[in-house]
Amino acid sequence: MQVNKLQKVLFFSVICFTLFLFFQMSSRAEDKTGNPATMTREEVYADMKATLGLVPTFFKSIPDSTLGLEWELMKRVQMAPGPIPNKYRELIGIGVAAATKCEYCVYFHTEFARMNGATEAEVEDALHYTKSSTGWSTYINGSQVGLDTFKAEVRAIVKYVTEQQAKSAK
Repeated sequence: MQVNKLQKVLFFSVICFTLFLFFQMSSRAEDKTGNPATMTREEVYADMKATLGLVPTFFKSIPDSTLGLEWELMKRVQMAPGPIPNKYRELIGIGVAAATKCEYCVYFHTEFARMNGATEAEVEDALHYTKSSTGWSTYINGSQVGLDTFKAEVRAIVKYVTEQQAKSAK
C-alpha cells in the first residue's frame, strides 16, 4: 500500500516537472539551434551519441513529438549539476528505485551513483536508509498513529535535539 502511494507521488512529480519543462521549452523561440521541442529525431540521437556514446533503446519508442523534451529532461535531471550534487541525487534515486521495486532503475541509479563518485558503503547506506524509512512508514501507518500527534511529536523532537546540539557546540 505504501509503495503505491509513493509511486503515485513520484509519477505525479515527474508529470508536473515534465509539464513545467515542456512549457518552459515551448515558450522559447522555435528554431533549430538546440531547442528540444523542435529538434528532429536525428538531431536528438546525435546529441545522445555525443553525450552517452549511444542511443539507449528505451528512448527509441518515444514519439517524435516528445523525444527532444524527454532527452532534455533526462540530461538536466540525471546529468547536469544542480543544487543537490549528482552523487547524492543518484543515491536518492537508488532508494526510490529500490522502494518502487524497479530493477532497471536500481541498476541505472547505482551505476550513475558510482560514476559520480559514490562508494559501495554509500550505496549500501542509501539502501539501508530506504529500508528503514519504508519500514517505519509501514509500521506507523499500520498502527494508525494520529498524524497531528505525530507532527507535534516530531516538532518537539526537532526542538529538543536542536537545543541539545546548540548546548554541546558551546
